[in-house]
Amino acid sequence: MECDIISLDMSVRLPFHFRFKTVAAAITRGVRFEICYSPGITGSGFEARRNLIGNAASLIRATRGRGIIISSEAKRALGVRAPWDVVNLACVWGLSAGRAKEALCEEARKTVAFAKLKRTSWRGIVDVVYGGEKPAPKEKSAKKTKDQKGNNIKSTNEAQTPPESAQAGKRKAAADSPLSSSEQTQVTSKREMKRQAKKAKLKQGITED
Repeated sequence: MECDIISLDMSVRLPFHFRFKTVAAAITRGVRFEICYSPGITGSGFEARRNLIGNAASLIRATRGRGIIISSEAKRALGVRAPWDVVNLACVWGLSAGRAKEALCEEARKTVAFAKLKRTSWRGIVDVVYGGEKPAPKEKSAKKTKDQKGNNIKSTNEAQTPPESAQAGKRKAAADSPLSSSEQTQVTSKREMKRQAKKAKLKQGITED
């Protein structure tokens, strides 16, 4: 049976006795036994208190004072006692002061830590604990940033280069606009030079004949 804590109602008479071999086998597996003192304090009559003292003493005797957790299980504030009062009560049951303090303070924390290790580890392999490193960016956020960068680049390109319609309009306007006087004179002078060269060649051919 997989469990971490065995809690019994100590305020009633138990129909069995605690055996050392059975209890020691459970403790070696990491199982802890819980003793709740509130039902014996706020219970009905002296019978509950007598059963609590007898059952707790027999459990402490069987476990040799190891693997025990002491808690209140109180449903009202009147059922809770101060820590040192609980230690004195455990000394009455047969525990030493040091063992009683461990059962009240340290054993509960050890049980929780051991239960977590059993569920999150395997043969000494423990989960990696976050040590303050920066988490890696997610794929969605990376894609989003890429898209934003692409949009920014596209917008800058659009701002730098005018659209094709504007370029076509400029070319058409340049073609329709008349040439300047310097360009006209430059074009006519080239034509005249070609004509003069052609006339000179024709004259040379006539003279040779």
